Amino acid sequence: MSRAQCLVVRNNKILMVKHHDDKNEWWCLPGGGIEKKETPQQAALRELKEECRVNGKIVKLLSYQHYNNEAESYSYLVDIGNSEPELGSDPEFPLNDQAMIDMKWLSLWEIPERDRCYLWAAGLIGIPGMVKEVECWGNEISYPLEKEGSKRI
Repeated sequence: MSRAQCLVVRNNKILMVKHHDDKNEWWCLPGGGIEKKETPQQAALRELKEECRVNGKIVKLLSYQHYNNEAESYSYLVDIGNSEPELGSDPEFPLNDQAMIDMKWLSLWEIPERDRCYLWAAGLIGIPGMVKEVECWGNEISYPLEKEGSKRI
């Protein structure tokens, strides 16, 4: 299934939604599946409205990924003006058993490494101010420690 998502930035913080399943929790951008007869732009804005209860305006396409013959991902820079988002709900889940459990404005340093890597694939480097953030990181090589059962590639 194809996916569309919104990258919303305010004061160098990124609007993120926290999801969970039986085993894990993770932060991701507001977004989700593209429905039939819906453009990727329409899907991104609909998902933003469902998950964060705000309307947005597409500024530009930041990233397009083609994963296989059936899956594509679109990431858009979206402006929500001065609107104040709040945690919404996913209509695919019952209200008492939502996959979304939190929504926050997060700085890059507040986002776990695993979740942060997806932001770069979504086009975060195309956001004004983010290049300066990366330039101050330094030249050290770092990589998360291996966990039991995991292997580095």
